[in-house]
Amino acid sequence: MTGDPLEVELEDSELLAEVDLTTTLIAAANQSDGPLSGEEIDRLLGLA
Repeated sequence: MTGDPLEVELEDSELLAEVDLTTTLIAAANQSDGPLSGEEIDRLLGLA
């Protein structure tokens, strides 16, 4: 090992993607007049 053991990447791309999806769901739920349907959630998550 030649590098500094304390030099680590501070960006977690999987966590950032999860936060982005969660934020999208929160924003959509906030703008909705009622609960989001399963179909709406799937669409927002890119599953449909």
